[in-house]
Amino acid sequence: MTPTAPDFPHDVAAVREATDRLLAAVGTLDDAAIGEPSLLPGWTRGHVLSHLARNADALGNLLTWARTDVRTPMYAGPEAREADIERGADRPLAAHLEDLRESAARFDKAMDALPRDRRTYQVEMRNNVVERADRLPLRRLAELELHHVDLGVGHTVDQLSPAFVDSELAFLATVKFAGHPELPPLELRTDDGRRWRTGALATGPGAGSGPVVVTGSATALVGWLTGRDEGGKLDSHGSGLPVVPPL
Repeated sequence: MTPTAPDFPHDVAAVREATDRLLAAVGTLDDAAIGEPSLLPGWTRGHVLSHLARNADALGNLLTWARTDVRTPMYAGPEAREADIERGADRPLAAHLEDLRESAARFDKAMDALPRDRRTYQVEMRNNVVERADRLPLRRLAELELHHVDLGVGHTVDQLSPAFVDSELAFLATVKFAGHPELPPLELRTDDGRRWRTGALATGPGAGSGPVVVTGSATALVGWLTGRDEGGKLDSHGSGLPVVPPL
């Protein structure tokens, strides 16, 4: 199966809704909670929030690139990206909230400014990944939804919307992990009968007897593939669940 074509207006609305949910959740915290560990190893909640704000600006840069045809990288470089996250992590709650709101507003404006005839324009993300401009809202939505889970404030993988889960599962299977040399050949099966082949190519002398079949709900598959769940609700049909490379 292949991912469905982006529905740009729908995806823009989904980003706005996910942003509102994130801001409401963060608004219930206090300064002490910002400095506590997140569910991501080595990152506090402040690191997660700092990353989310800078990611909004980075993806906004790509939308500007698509609109103007002027190369505008996401970040000045890997070191600058990491430094920006670290620099912003220890701020008080009020500063994080202001930064999240303002960066989200800039990204929102950049989405609105993208002309219809520029939506299929291709830009270059980090690590030389090429992406269409009309898929950038989906990229942002994944950041918002998954990092909301990472904050450890009660938003779990099971609370992700079915529409997001379906879109993200198709992306992970057909784009992110398709042909990935660090993931063995897999056949992903959802409980409702959908199937994807992903992972390393199941051909050649080292291919073995076939792909590892992993079955479960779309939500459970997304949780496992994104590293937000250990896969306890999945059935690997007698094989051990492979280790999934980090996103």
